[in-house]
Amino acid sequence: MTVANDSDLAVANLMADAARAAILPYFRGTRLETANKLADGFDPVTIADRAAEEAMRAILAEHRPDDGIHGEEFGLHPGNSGRTWVLDPIDGTRAFISGTPTWGVLIALSDADGPMLGVIDQPYIGERFTGTRAGGTLTGPHGSMPLVTRKTETLAQAVLFTTFPEVGTPTEAAAFRAVADKVQLTRYGMDCYAYGLLAAGQIDLVIEAGLNAYDIQAPIAVIEAAGGIVTDWQGGPAYHGGRALAAANQAIHAAALDLLRNA
Repeated sequence: MTVANDSDLAVANLMADAARAAILPYFRGTRLETANKLADGFDPVTIADRAAEEAMRAILAEHRPDDGIHGEEFGLHPGNSGRTWVLDPIDGTRAFISGTPTWGVLIALSDADGPMLGVIDQPYIGERFTGTRAGGTLTGPHGSMPLVTRKTETLAQAVLFTTFPEVGTPTEAAAFRAVADKVQLTRYGMDCYAYGLLAAGQIDLVIEAGLNAYDIQAPIAVIEAAGGIVTDWQGGPAYHGGRALAAANQAIHAAALDLLRNA
């Protein structure tokens, strides 16, 4: 198993800084160009998405030329190091174009065993969640703190987040509701920021479906660094995308996983 080092984290922070600089001039502005990726449905992309990914790729070209890159906007660039940087320049573009600061920049460094480093950065708020296999940290305008997940043991005490109320297919939505019916509080629409809140010990569960690798790899690394767990809905690896169950601890993960499997 490969371990990310301080130099890798420094490169990730450089990329996050570059993405911030590329994105913020467009947020809540009047110069935002938006296109729809889908002929049937709505999957927006903006000039800010593309500018941010280009800025991050430029950092990698300078500092990590042998590593691969898998980005949402510009696809796969193979490397020869066995390591790949997985980039989502704006996770939550719908929130971005709506002026809601729940979107974020996602950066992961992965090998064959999955993500070893992750960054969830919210440029407008100025909060950055970072995680490696050595631990995690939240830095922002109110200082710095270690990331530690909650110890909630029962669903009746748990707070659950997801981005879309429909949660994928009708079958997946029914499985989600099986868990939502048991928790204390369910909230919607937080995009990648929900995963940061889980790592910071504010909530207990995030359940989503229809994810791509670049949607989930950075959150996996950050949450695992904080002591949490991320799997698919069968308890297997989630870093390839698809369905994800992120939980604060083993007990709450087991309770939610049992309901998802049975549903």
